[in-house]
Amino acid sequence: MARTDDDSWDLATSVGATATLVAAARALASRQGDPLVDDPFAEALVRAVGIPAFTQALDGAAGGLADAPAARVLLDVVAVRTRFFDDFFIEAAAAGIRQAVILASGLDARAYRLRWPAGTTVFEIDRGEVIEFKARVLADHGAVAAADVCNVAVDLRDDWAAALRAAGFDETAPTAWIAEGLLVYLPAHAQERLFEAITALSVQGSRIATEYHRDGGAGIAQRASAMSERLASEGLDLNLGELFYADDRRSVVDHLEHLGWEVTSRPRAEMFAAHGRSFPDDPADQALRDSFSVTAIRKAI
Repeated sequence: MARTDDDSWDLATSVGATATLVAAARALASRQGDPLVDDPFAEALVRAVGIPAFTQALDGAAGGLADAPAARVLLDVVAVRTRFFDDFFIEAAAAGIRQAVILASGLDARAYRLRWPAGTTVFEIDRGEVIEFKARVLADHGAVAAADVCNVAVDLRDDWAAALRAAGFDETAPTAWIAEGLLVYLPAHAQERLFEAITALSVQGSRIATEYHRDGGAGIAQRASAMSERLASEGLDLNLGELFYADDRRSVVDHLEHLGWEVTSRPRAEMFAAHGRSFPDDPADQALRDSFSVTAIRKAI
């Protein structure tokens, strides 16, 4: 079903199911030889959601989702992307930043699995039911946060900045922000408002990490629709391509520079190579190749 401005979901449907898909990919990537990511909580979270296609993949079902060529590419994409955002937070902490914000945190377990310096607060922003679910599952598995976690239960389509301030966000302290796997699920105007709000909350020295797809995500939407045919054969009725807002939008790089950030971007193939991976040459994967990892630092205001 196509997106609307007031649609809703849980972790087994619509946009929420993509968070579960990413967690499943992280769980599988953690099992790889010489893994780029170690997420000991992803599997428990995925199993608690209970989508058969994903749990069967974790069980190693022959001919299942994990064996599909498109899924194998996705696995590497998620592994490299996860490592990029992990390293971003690690480097921000090394630079002295002690306040982090994860936008649309979903089943992200970084507050539990990364080594945060003492005194670090991690704000996780997502819908209330998503936050409550994750907190409950992690507690049931004895997970202990490695930072001070502050959950901010708000939809990013609402006034999340006000909710973040109300939760104790310090506007005078530099902040590390991530928007991972998020932008294609926002219409263009919402993407622009998101970065404008982040900029308004960011003092000099703040950092942000995100992604940029040169076609606005249209090509990835087509690739996702093809992958959805395999998902359907595994019992998941979800057309991933319908979840994207593939409208015309300003370059993330240009927008952040306009807002006063010093921006660095690296193409996906380069990110793969940096971690000893080769991005496939299959033309069907060109849309995934044509993506960039973006970091930025707030300049003097």
